[in-house]
Amino acid sequence: MSLATDSLAKGTSLSKGTESGVSMGTAGDFFALLKPRVMSLVVFTALTGMLLAPHVNPVLGFAWLLAIAVGAGASGCLNMWYDADVDALMGRTAKRPIPSGKVTPDEALAFGIVLSAGSVAFLGLTANWLAAGLLAFTIFFYAVIYSMWLKRWTPQNIVIGGAAGAFPPMIGYAAATGSVSLESVALFAIIFMWTPPHFWALALLKTEDYRRAGIPMMPVVAGEASTRFQILVYSTLLLPVGLLPVAMGFAGPFYAVVAGISGLMMIARSWTVYRQPEGDAARRAAVKLFTFSILYLFIVFATLMAETIVGLDRVRAVAGVLTGALS
Repeated sequence: MSLATDSLAKGTSLSKGTESGVSMGTAGDFFALLKPRVMSLVVFTALTGMLLAPHVNPVLGFAWLLAIAVGAGASGCLNMWYDADVDALMGRTAKRPIPSGKVTPDEALAFGIVLSAGSVAFLGLTANWLAAGLLAFTIFFYAVIYSMWLKRWTPQNIVIGGAAGAFPPMIGYAAATGSVSLESVALFAIIFMWTPPHFWALALLKTEDYRRAGIPMMPVVAGEASTRFQILVYSTLLLPVGLLPVAMGFAGPFYAVVAGISGLMMIARSWTVYRQPEGDAARRAAVKLFTFSILYLFIVFATLMAETIVGLDRVRAVAGVLTGALS
């Protein structure tokens, strides 16, 4: 029996706890299966996409966001169910509910399937079936295409699999309008381009974990030097992609400044990672890039959200007044 299988067998035994078949997992254990930090990012980006649509009923909007959040959590739960064997071998994930024995694999699978079906059905009935279809595809893409295929097959797993995390703005917009717009596709592109430098920065810090678990993450397969170069390339491409909302006319001057400066800071952090190939300095650089990448996405989407709420005409008028005062 392998180390991973042995760990799961022990975890299953521990989680059953009694002969009654009643789960010993707490509400907190099941909530942890939903990857709440990822879920919060999904809600935030979906809300940004939803606000691009005119006249969203706040009550319905909240219900749609809840459905999207539950769907995102369901895909995270199914990912944890399938990845429990490798999670048991990695320091970052060994304490997750399944490998730690708090929840059995069968419980996690059932929980993920129920939440997936419920969230898709609820979004379809309260919004429209285009949004529900996009949510269903996102769950399938993350749980099946990424988790079961890409993650263990190719070092491009994060690049291709990043699409799963990029769909929420499109789902939010589709829920509010029943259609998909170029504006929501632009938000998809930002998240898609952001994902590789964000996640590869973490992968540089956890290379040995991935190697031990047999996951072909980029630093394991191509080496850390190649990974650092690719981080720099994707961060550089992120700068113009991040400015797409300005070029397409649905973001104003404040967003342009914020996205431009933030994009340059991503490049600067990535350049530091590229120039620091080993030692503590390399680790600190990767940590700083990973941390800032989270801040980048929050700042960019928060600024776009603020401009949308205030109104683009007002934002441009204020920018004109400030420009005139400074000239």
